Amino acid sequence: MGLIITLFLLVCVGFSKVFVAQWQSAITPLTVEYIKRSIHIAEREGGNLFLLELNTPGGLESSMREIVQEFQRTPLPVVVFVYPQGGRAASAGAIITISADIAAMSPGTNIGAAHPVQMGGQQDEVMKEKVLQDTLAFVRSIAKEKGRNAQVIERMVKESISLTPQEALEAGVIDLIAQDTQDLLKKIHGKTVKKQGKQIVINTQDVPVEYISKSLREEFLTLVTDPTLAYMLLLIGFYGIFFELYNPGSVVPGAVGVICLLLGLYGLGVVGINWLGLLLLIAGILMLALEVITPTFGGLALAGAIALAIGSLILVSPGSPYGNIPLSVVVTMVLTSVVFFIVIGQLGLKAQKKKKMLGTEELIGEVGQALTDFTNGKGKVFVHGEIWNAVSEEEIKKGDPVAVEGAKGLILKVKKTQRDP
Repeated sequence: MGLIITLFLLVCVGFSKVFVAQWQSAITPLTVEYIKRSIHIAEREGGNLFLLELNTPGGLESSMREIVQEFQRTPLPVVVFVYPQGGRAASAGAIITISADIAAMSPGTNIGAAHPVQMGGQQDEVMKEKVLQDTLAFVRSIAKEKGRNAQVIERMVKESISLTPQEALEAGVIDLIAQDTQDLLKKIHGKTVKKQGKQIVINTQDVPVEYISKSLREEFLTLVTDPTLAYMLLLIGFYGIFFELYNPGSVVPGAVGVICLLLGLYGLGVVGINWLGLLLLIAGILMLALEVITPTFGGLALAGAIALAIGSLILVSPGSPYGNIPLSVVVTMVLTSVVFFIVIGQLGLKAQKKKKMLGTEELIGEVGQALTDFTNGKGKVFVHGEIWNAVSEEEIKKGDPVAVEGAKGLILKVKKTQRDP
């Protein structure tokens, strides 16, 4: 009797909540970290189901395999829902979806185009074929285990076909179509899935749903590893450091520049960059800076802009799972760089070359009024709101307007003028 009560309590506690994770970008190591953490929370806090709402263009094959392994490891039933409407589960996302215990899609989504793509270099035909066959064997294994249509799934990999929700359902690639998460939970209630040799009846009726948000670290890394933001941080970093070197002692531009530069380099390092592109960026910035310091009538500026543009375009691989740097962003940042280094830089250079007037030298050319008669060429004048000792080679009477010709120490040299002070 005690054993029965214990089992009853375990069932009540262990089957008490649905945990939902949401991922809407490329499949990367950060995705693995988030999904693993979410599943562990669900296991620890007595979840009866783990649901992943997925919208992804694809991503890294290694990360995809880690996620599939985590799905297989956990004793919880796993549901992958391609959502929201207009979303997709492409490439690695398609394989993640079909590896779930229950695969579902929302209307207006699509799944497929899972042909493996090599990042960061070229492969010979033999290696491409090896990678393809390895992926095909992997998806066949998943399809057999989950009871899905292996032939159609192989075509997703081999021919890069993509299916609508209705086509995927009719082909036996997914299990159901649902409008939203609530509709999905209603439709899977009572379904039976086989997990680790056990038959599990899914209970989602009147079960609370808890969404698992990204941690602060995961949110931050998601932002920093966005290629566009990382690229902009890199260039802003160069601007800040250049401004600090150009105007030593500013401090803030230099500090901000170093932080942005390091964050940009970190983000691009995670994304995976073309080092030639980075070198061209650096060369472009240096040439623009040299144009400011040693003007070459636009020669270095033009070369710098071209190097900056080419470097920006090839910095990130076009097929990167992290996404690409939009052409509009590249054009904007290149033009901004040219304006920053040429227009603002030239203004700063002119300001530095301008003769600085210090102390009494600032008063040269100012007009004032004699406060006393000049005796032996000496007297007092009121100039620029202050009383000054002055000398003059002319006869000056009290009240005469005077103009400052020069200064020696705290004594002004003045002469008569017709201008009113």
